[in-house]
Amino acid sequence: MSNNINLINFIDLTLEEKKMILSWRNHPSIKRWMYNNDDILLENHLNFIETLKSCADKLYFLVKQNSSYIGVIDFTNINKESKSSEFGLYANPFEKVAGIGRILEECCIKYAFEILKLDKMMLEVFSDNVQVRNLHKKFNFKETTVKTVNNKEVICMELKNEDR
Repeated sequence: MSNNINLINFIDLTLEEKKMILSWRNHPSIKRWMYNNDDILLENHLNFIETLKSCADKLYFLVKQNSSYIGVIDFTNINKESKSSEFGLYANPFEKVAGIGRILEECCIKYAFEILKLDKMMLEVFSDNVQVRNLHKKFNFKETTVKTVNNKEVICMELKNEDR
């Protein structure tokens, strides 16, 4: 990756890195934008990471820039036939890095289209998460549908390789 970015697969993380990610995921500013906004227990988090070792349609990465851990990106429902995937990202809530959303978004797009060789990326974002919706729009993601999850409006968006 560029910008001194290193992606560390969740299955290769140290226990300390796994615990650090869990503290981010359970942080109020992160979990409020997740479908499951309950606190996740360490045991459940470690079990989830263990399942990734035998899961071909999911990839989760810790993103490191220089010596700082800046966020997490993930790819789910990776479909090699349709060359598509859903993805998500969140920033380290304890680290204030200028342009962090842009950096994580660029990592996702580059990995999806250049490494995974996908044709389409899809995401879902709560309609009231305006800052993140606007970030995706800056990268040419198009709103496709609207649905309701947990009584909240969710915007489905996608980016095709030819539109980036």
